[in-house]
Amino acid sequence: MPSKPAPIKKAAGKTPAKKEEKAHEKAHEKAPEKAPEPAPAPEPEPAPAPAPAEAPHAEGEHAEGEAHAGDAPAHAEGEAGEGGEAGEAPAPPPEEPKPPTPPPPPPPKEPTSAPVDLFIEDKNDTSVTIIWSEPEHIGDSGLDGYVIEVCKDGTDDWKACNEEPQKSCRYIIKNQTTGDRLKIRVVAVNEGGRSPPLALQEAVLVKEVADRPHIRLPRALRQRHVAHVGDKINLTIPFTGKPKPVVTWTKGGEPLDTKRVNIRSTDRDSILFIRQSERDDSGVYEMCVKVDDFEDKSSITLQIVEQPGPPASLKIVDTWGFNVALEWTAPKDNGNTEITGYTIQKADKKTGEWFNVLEHYHRLNATISDLIMGNTYKFRVIAENKVGMSECATMAKEEAKILKTGIDYKPPEYKEHDFNEAPKFTTLLPDRHTTVGYSTRLLCSVRGFPRPKVQWMKNQMIIGDDPKFRQICVQGICSLEIRKPCSFDGGTYTCKAMNDHGEDVVSCKVEVKQPVVADAEKK
Repeated sequence: MPSKPAPIKKAAGKTPAKKEEKAHEKAHEKAPEKAPEPAPAPEPEPAPAPAPAEAPHAEGEHAEGEAHAGDAPAHAEGEAGEGGEAGEAPAPPPEEPKPPTPPPPPPPKEPTSAPVDLFIEDKNDTSVTIIWSEPEHIGDSGLDGYVIEVCKDGTDDWKACNEEPQKSCRYIIKNQTTGDRLKIRVVAVNEGGRSPPLALQEAVLVKEVADRPHIRLPRALRQRHVAHVGDKINLTIPFTGKPKPVVTWTKGGEPLDTKRVNIRSTDRDSILFIRQSERDDSGVYEMCVKVDDFEDKSSITLQIVEQPGPPASLKIVDTWGFNVALEWTAPKDNGNTEITGYTIQKADKKTGEWFNVLEHYHRLNATISDLIMGNTYKFRVIAENKVGMSECATMAKEEAKILKTGIDYKPPEYKEHDFNEAPKFTTLLPDRHTTVGYSTRLLCSVRGFPRPKVQWMKNQMIIGDDPKFRQICVQGICSLEIRKPCSFDGGTYTCKAMNDHGEDVVSCKVEVKQPVVADAEKK
């Protein structure tokens, strides 16, 4: 009958719905225990309310709709309720998929340690210059830069001086008010944040540091500076002092002539410049640098020199024998430097050519000797200093004439030397050995005055003009040449020298040998 299966279908539809609700509640309770962090889980759908018994058809439809709207197990149970047997137990629903576990967060990055060694490098009326060293510990995050912060003394209103971190370990805090006291600190910055600040121990007064002025005069200018007329003068004198010293120059206690001398001063040095020097530029220049009530002075002696003028006068004081005495006076213009010497020149009136007699002579008088008798001479003197010699000379108005009278020349009497000498051989005749057919020569030397006569003899026999022998005697060297001697030409040879004062003889032996013939040639 169609009316009986309805209760069974109702029971089958209710049981899965309750189990599904319990399964969703258990999953909702267990999800927070498994996950390390709470994660949003899908809310379970509310279980449908039980349908009234009077409408079994509607309840079946509701169960079917619940099976479609719910999980897969509910749908499976509904199907089993419809087509299967009522006594079978439904399969347990599968567990829901767990949400993914998020990765652990990275460890936080650490800032660097504080910078070290913060100092004041310099300061003036409107700025303060600071320097420091990088932190001892930087870490893996590196160092992005430094932030410099200041605040007025007595307040805690710290303000950053630089908008972005800077890498340099030196910073000039500008545009400050003179007389303010500033507290200064430096902070290192990286991805981990700000490091502990490094502050100066005491507040800094914004004011120029007053250093006593001091002129550092170069060693070359500590003595007299000498230059030639027309030279360009360019002297640089460095100095120190804070704030910027006031530089003044004077010459001999009077202000400088700005038309002649130019002065250019900076914070560190002062330059004295003369485009084309003149004699009037010589003198003592004094430089003064002043800071507040302190000052330092130094002087420079400038000497502009040129060639001297000629001696003022020259005259001939005396003339005697072969000598002339001269006197002169120093030049009126020494070229602004001392005279180092004089040059005295003479000229014979006949030729008119000038010759130097004395050079670099230091006295104002001189005696000129070794003049030629009978000649007339003119004299002049030239002055000399370290620049050079005077362009012109001073000439004596008088002339010096060396007279011939009053001088008797008696030549000394000399005893004539007696050069007469008997002949004497200075080189003997050595014994000679020669071979048949080979010419040989005998040599000896003899001296004597008058020139001795030489005679050659063989075995006490005068050789004479025999063509086999050649006799030569030049400058006391006597030689006898035996031309292609034979075995009969051997013997005792004698050279005899004779003059009016005597004679001398020298002898030697000459041996003529037969040539050696080999045994093969004899056969």
